[in-house]
Amino acid sequence: MADQPLFLRSKVIVEPLIDKFFAWPYTMAPVQSAMNLAFLQVPLLESYLQSPQVHVAASNNPELRGGYFINIAEERADEVRDLLAAIKHDRAHILRFAEAVVAGQELLRANATGFDLTPLYPKLPPELGGLVELAYDTDNQAQMRFMEPLVYKSEVYQESRQSVQLSFETGIERPFVLSTPRLSSPDVIELDIPFRHDGLQELFKARVRPSTLGHLREALGLDDAQASRLSGMLSEQPSLAEDRHIEGGGRIRYFGHACLVLQTPQAAVVTDPFISADSSAGDRYTLDDLPDFIDLVVITHGHQDHIVLETLLQLRGRVGAIVVPRSSRGNLADPSMALMLKNQGFPVIEVDDFDEVEFPGGKVTATPFLGEHCDLDIRAKSTYWVELAGKKVFVGADSSGIDPMLYRYIKQHLGTADYAFLGMECDGAPLTWLYQALLTIPITKKMSNSRKLSGSNAEQAGAIMTELEAKEAYVYAMGEEPWLGHVMATTYTEDTYQIKQINEFLTWCKDRDIKAGHLYGQQEWRW
Repeated sequence: MADQPLFLRSKVIVEPLIDKFFAWPYTMAPVQSAMNLAFLQVPLLESYLQSPQVHVAASNNPELRGGYFINIAEERADEVRDLLAAIKHDRAHILRFAEAVVAGQELLRANATGFDLTPLYPKLPPELGGLVELAYDTDNQAQMRFMEPLVYKSEVYQESRQSVQLSFETGIERPFVLSTPRLSSPDVIELDIPFRHDGLQELFKARVRPSTLGHLREALGLDDAQASRLSGMLSEQPSLAEDRHIEGGGRIRYFGHACLVLQTPQAAVVTDPFISADSSAGDRYTLDDLPDFIDLVVITHGHQDHIVLETLLQLRGRVGAIVVPRSSRGNLADPSMALMLKNQGFPVIEVDDFDEVEFPGGKVTATPFLGEHCDLDIRAKSTYWVELAGKKVFVGADSSGIDPMLYRYIKQHLGTADYAFLGMECDGAPLTWLYQALLTIPITKKMSNSRKLSGSNAEQAGAIMTELEAKEAYVYAMGEEPWLGHVMATTYTEDTYQIKQINEFLTWCKDRDIKAGHLYGQQEWRW
C-alpha cells in the first residue's frame, strides 16, 4: 500500500494549535498571541484547575454557550495541569513580554504629557527593546507602535508553539475553539510541526491529486503508529464533486457562513473560506465541491470566523493568492494579516480601499468596511466588489450601514451591484468577549456592552441597498448552520432580535421588488 496511488478522504480535518489552543488570528500574530496567552489562556487554565466540574457544567449549559469555559472532563485535569506547567516553563519569556507591553503602556500614560518622548526609551522594559516606537498622534495622545515584522524575527514568535491534529469529522460538535485546548486522543494524529510545513500541503493536495502513503509518511515525518492511522484516512477513489467546475457563464455558490465561491470556466474566487468537510450530510457544499484551483481567496477581516486557518491550510498549494486588507502597521488591536499568512507559507496580496486585483476574466476591488470592531482602531478590514462574467457582486461581510453615504461613494466609483451579500449579526458580542486580553486598563461592563461586534440591522441594511441600488440582496454570516457551532457558538430562535431584523429587512426588499433571501446551508446562482 505504501506505493499505491491514494486520495485523502473527504471527512479528514485538521485543527491547527498554538500551545494546544485552537489557532486564530489573535493567537497567531506574536504580540497579540502573547497577550492572549498571559491574560486569557493561562488564567482560564488556572480557573479550570480550581473547579473543573464548574467549567464542564457551564460548557454544557445552552445559556452559557460561547462562554470562556474549558470543556474537558474532570478525570483529565492532570493533563490540563501539565499543559499549564509546560506553558509557564517553556513560554516564560512570552509571558514576560506580555507583562512588558502592559508596563510600557503604563509608562506612557504616566509620563507622556506632550513633551519629548526620547527619555522614556531607556525606561521601557527590556523585552520591548528594539521592537517598539513611541509616538504622539495629532491630539497629543501617546501610543506604542510595534515593529511587527521585527517581532516575527524575535524570540516572541516561536514556531515550536505550533502543532496540528488530524482526525475525522464526526458530526459531533467540537468544543468551543476560543476556550478549550485540544488534548491528545487515540483517534487523532498529533503532529509537532509548524503550520507552514510542506508536508501539510502535500497531504491536502491529495484531495485532488493522488499521492502515496509512503510519500506522505516521509513528507510529514510520521512514525509507524501515525502512518498506520493515516492509512485509514486515505482512499483509492477521490470524493470530488463532478460539477465543481463550470463550462460556461458564471456561477456563485454559497458554502455557508460568509463563504462564497464565484466561478467562471476560466477562474474561481472564494470569500472568507470556512468550509465543511462532511460531504455525507448532504445539506451543504463541502471541500469536495471546490474547484481544483482557486485564483484568489479574499479575506474580509481578522475575526476567527472569517480567517479560518483550519480551512486555509487545506487549500494551500491550490490557491494563486490570498487577498487581505492592509493593517494600520503596529497597532496592538490591528495585527497584519499579510505578515501572519506569509509566515504560514501562503502567497499574499495586501490591498487598501479601491485597490484592484485582476484574475482571468475579472477583477476584485477592495471597498471600505465600516463598524463591527467595537470602535477599536482596526483598519485591516475590507468589503469587496467582484466583477466576473458580466456581473457585479458586493461582498459586504459584517460591515455596517451606519453611514449610508459611504455606499454612495462606492456606487459612484464602481456602479450598481447585481448581487449584494450582507451580514446582519446586529446584536453582536461585547468588546471584552473578543478583545479583553488586549485591554491594558479595565473598562466598565456598561462601556463594553455599548461597543459590540455588530453588523447591520434592518434599517442599515436597507440603507446599503438604497445607495448601491443592488438588484438582489442576501443575508449571510449569521452562524446558524449547525456545523459551525465550535467556532460560532450562536443560538437563534424566531423570537431572537437578529432574526426579527432579518425578516424586517426581507419585507423591506419585497416591498421594493428586490429579490432577497436569508441564506442557510447551500444555494446557487447561475447566469
